[in-house]
Amino acid sequence: MSFHRSIFAPATHATGALMCLLTLAPGASAQNTSGIYTCVDSRGRTLTSDRPIAACLDREQRVLNNAGIVKRVVPPSYTAEERAVIDAKRRREQAEVARVQEEKRRDRALLLRYPDVAMHNKEREDALSQIDDVIKAVNKRGKTLEEQRKEIAIELEFYQNDESKAPSWLKRRIEDNQEQMRIQQRFLIEQAQEKQRVTTRFDEELIKLRQLWAQ
Repeated sequence: MSFHRSIFAPATHATGALMCLLTLAPGASAQNTSGIYTCVDSRGRTLTSDRPIAACLDREQRVLNNAGIVKRVVPPSYTAEERAVIDAKRRREQAEVARVQEEKRRDRALLLRYPDVAMHNKEREDALSQIDDVIKAVNKRGKTLEEQRKEIAIELEFYQNDESKAPSWLKRRIEDNQEQMRIQQRFLIEQAQEKQRVTTRFDEELIKLRQLWAQ
């Protein structure tokens, strides 16, 4: 039984790409081009022909015998450049699917953690309160260092407030106090930045949560 025309789409004559398919297909010959070729093209149409179908060069084509049984499967025919493009597209699609799935997972976790605005506000307050407690402790330590500085200043008066004339123990005390003060200042700056990060995070979460709650 031989088909000269597809009942779904007209069969095309062998083009350069079609010849490439026939050349690259394992064991391609006049014998194994016989049979009924069928595939589903990029628009979802099922095509059938008595020869390799040009519209399906980018996908597998099944070759059926006269009884409609699959004799073999012709793999897609690509150049190295085409394969690289297809692989890159597939990776992008997979990455996008993974991104969407991860976003849905985060949304579900967010809803479980914050079923309402009251719960979200409470956790915001707790997080900011912890930072405030740390800042208070740092400021308390800063007052202690200020007192030490005053004591050092009194000691330094015996040496005309000239550190170069001070004994080594007093110089070490001055250096240690100055270093501790610098550490204090850096830590306070970091805590202020952390407080801003926490505030921004909860603000962004609240925008997302309002959308999820509305759904």
